[in-house]
Amino acid sequence: MTDHADEAVDGAGFGTLSMASILSETARRSPHRTALHFAGATTTYGQLWDETRAYAGALRARGIGRGSRVAMIVPNVPDFPRVYYAALALGAVVVPVHLLFKSGEIEFVLRDSGADVVVVAAPLLAEAAPAAEAAGVPLVTVLLPARGEGIPPLPRLEAEAAAADPIVRHESVLPTDAATILYTSGTTGRPKGAVGSHVAGVEQVHCALIDAFDLRADDVVFGGLPLFHAFGQTSVLNTAFRVGASIILLPKFDPDDALALLVAHGATVFTAVPTMYVGMLEAAQHSTARPPLRYAISGGAALPGAVLEAFHEVLGAEVHEGYGLTETSPTVSFNTIYEPIRPGTAGRPLWGVDVAVADPHIDDEVHILDEPGAFGEIVVRGHCLMKGYLGRPDASAAAVQNGWFRTGDLGTVGEHDVVTIIDRKKDMILRNGYNVYPNEVEDVLVRHPDIANAAVFGVDDATHGQEVHAAVVASAGREVDADEVVAFARDRVAAYKYPRVVHVVDELPLGASGKVLKRELPAMLAPQRA
Repeated sequence: MTDHADEAVDGAGFGTLSMASILSETARRSPHRTALHFAGATTTYGQLWDETRAYAGALRARGIGRGSRVAMIVPNVPDFPRVYYAALALGAVVVPVHLLFKSGEIEFVLRDSGADVVVVAAPLLAEAAPAAEAAGVPLVTVLLPARGEGIPPLPRLEAEAAAADPIVRHESVLPTDAATILYTSGTTGRPKGAVGSHVAGVEQVHCALIDAFDLRADDVVFGGLPLFHAFGQTSVLNTAFRVGASIILLPKFDPDDALALLVAHGATVFTAVPTMYVGMLEAAQHSTARPPLRYAISGGAALPGAVLEAFHEVLGAEVHEGYGLTETSPTVSFNTIYEPIRPGTAGRPLWGVDVAVADPHIDDEVHILDEPGAFGEIVVRGHCLMKGYLGRPDASAAAVQNGWFRTGDLGTVGEHDVVTIIDRKKDMILRNGYNVYPNEVEDVLVRHPDIANAAVFGVDDATHGQEVHAAVVASAGREVDADEVVAFARDRVAAYKYPRVVHVVDELPLGASGKVLKRELPAMLAPQRA
């Protein structure tokens, strides 16, 4: 047998691909086009790339380079793309952190990701600064005033960028090199860092622009989706920048503000999660002004049919739904704007992405069910898959089997490859498009001195998709005040995670193995809302 081993065939090769080129190439080709609208000011692509190169120079002076991990806690302001692309341009890995995380949650992400530096927007220092100090990670700020009474003596990236030599061009990286680490809830234990590659990020953009979105250079895109999230990064930031469109940045979603900005800037594309659609319909009752929307995109959770229809009627834009996960970069399938929408479905897979249905009862391998319309666990393969979970080979091996990623979602793949999501295999809760995993919240609740046991579960909710509920059992000789438990949890976990409703029960329903039967709780405790 001939030995065919050869570096030219088996090696990584010489090809390079960087997500930083999404900004740098557009800036080179269209420097005078508007990239951002924010707080009454505009930023051109040329300006934004120059500012990004200066930020990259400052980070490089701090020792950041290829393979470094740059955590960032920055809202939807121009500093987000500056920091994001600056890190990518150096060949570093970006670690965007959820803006609602409390100090303990931030500390975990900084430690787990191996962050070499964390860039923090000044309004978020109260939670981030103690976390960085506890994790031993250097902190540098953005948006912090240079001086003034009560201003902490912290390093400012703006000042360091002004003193540093800007980079000339982005570093060469391999297509499969890590670009991002995005923390995903999953259903058990602590959040896991899903490592995304440059090629997955770039292919998401190209597939969207060729087959899914009709996005043009003269489009104005709503930028209210959190950019720390995969949905906002890919479907808003990277996709708009690749084609040279402009983005309206909104740091915190307020329906009335959003509608006013959409109208003022002539927004043509609205990309959002279902709760934002509900908010926009409410805002539309307060104003007769309407933006010139061409279409809208929804993801993060299923959009109720009534909301989809009402948005089309009130704001004049047809809503196209898609489906994805952090581990799939994120888009798996989409109701393309080039075909009639199929309400209630997740559309068809992106080019180069295979979606199939597997037997949900087999855990140690993916057994594909090829019967037409078969119901089972949705599995995915293709260029969109993550590189794996950071530092968790066992979790990666469990998630990706035989080359297929197990989504944990149940559904079907029907005629013309249309994907329909029916239910969730696990107990994960999806509130406002954010994943909430019960174990983490339960770990907090059982620390309450009056609580012996707790089970957290989701209840369907027209506004939030799902609402977080908790069933708690009192410790012997104790009494539980439900409102006080809500406050206890609110102080210890991010705002989207804490239970809004606490049910005090004598006991929790248990299965034969002693496991809490969480699926029984909604019908038992919240039957009118379940």
